Amino acid sequence: MARVAIVAGPDAGHAFPAFALAERLTAAGIEAVVYTGARWCADAGTRDVRVEVLPGLAALPTDDDTDAGAKLSHRAARIASALAPILTTTCVDLVISDVITVGGAWAAELAGVPWIELSPHPLYRASAGRPPIGAGLEPGVGRVGRLRDTAMRAATARSVRSGERQRARSRATIGLSGPSGEPIARLVATLPALEVWRPDWPADTHLIGPLLWEPTDVVFDRPVGDGPVVLVAPSTAVTGAADMVSTSLAALTGELADLSVRVVVSALQIPDGVEPTAQVTVGTARQDEVLTDATLAICGGGHGMLAKALKAAVPVVTVPGGGDQWELANRVRRQGSGVLVRPLDVGSMAAAVRQVLSDPGFAAAAAQASGSAREVVDPVRIVEWLLGRMAARSDG
Repeated sequence: MARVAIVAGPDAGHAFPAFALAERLTAAGIEAVVYTGARWCADAGTRDVRVEVLPGLAALPTDDDTDAGAKLSHRAARIASALAPILTTTCVDLVISDVITVGGAWAAELAGVPWIELSPHPLYRASAGRPPIGAGLEPGVGRVGRLRDTAMRAATARSVRSGERQRARSRATIGLSGPSGEPIARLVATLPALEVWRPDWPADTHLIGPLLWEPTDVVFDRPVGDGPVVLVAPSTAVTGAADMVSTSLAALTGELADLSVRVVVSALQIPDGVEPTAQVTVGTARQDEVLTDATLAICGGGHGMLAKALKAAVPVVTVPGGGDQWELANRVRRQGSGVLVRPLDVGSMAAAVRQVLSDPGFAAAAAQASGSAREVVDPVRIVEWLLGRMAARSDG
């Protein structure tokens, strides 16, 4: 039986897709183990996902986590040094490494094991034909637009080069020279509707659809009544917008009282002061299940919740925070599946919700986004093909 190690950081947006992929590989007869943070080991273990704590992940007193580049690079070197011997001892055939948990890729290099890069969201590599990721912009039109994009790419390129130098120094400390090696394939786990065209799509890069995973089997009780169900799901990321839940509830139960909406607040950690009422259910339960009844989802714009809502053909109101949320919220707005709210206040939230609920075009666009899942390829088939090709080479 082939053995695959999947390496991902502890944040839900990265660990959960790793669990989802492990479940699919295991079902296909491939032995898969996920190396990630300790936070989710118990939850994943109850779902028959084999999970091990990723060695070297925990912060040390000397780590400076305020420097994101140093955090990623220095931690990656420590992870790689600790994980590589395990990969060798357990005879792993293939490593699948999360795009930001580069210690998994470096460990594979040290152990001489082929590796795949997994992006649990759209492809965020820089492109010569697009503005930098994070700007939320489409390519500029005409001479002025092209100049704008060129200037923006030049500005971000300096940061990219600085990060590459930082990584090269960290790699040198563990005996790896030069820039990071190239994976044998890349898996991009998003809906085609959330991806964008680029003239330089990398070779051997496959769009596999979102990898969605629920940390519980509990389902939500719906509030009583027959009004539309609105799911409110705050971001799991530390960069999520503050006060999203309280502001959304004030709009839904106050200014939008005439709509008689039924609200389900779903969060891994319930915000302080949010309590259930006859109109509002609060808790941690299966989001995919409640989305089968939802008319609208309000979320921060993180990829996991966006992909989950759109796959269920549910339109969204996004309240983007930091990180990639501004980029994704603007992609959804352009695609027509939702409305972006910034700045956030009760009036703007109420107006956005009313707009989406009253215009069937948003639901139609969400259905179109859901249908785009038919265009993806099965990651299990890709992994099986790569394993078969490697076995044939070794036999030859």
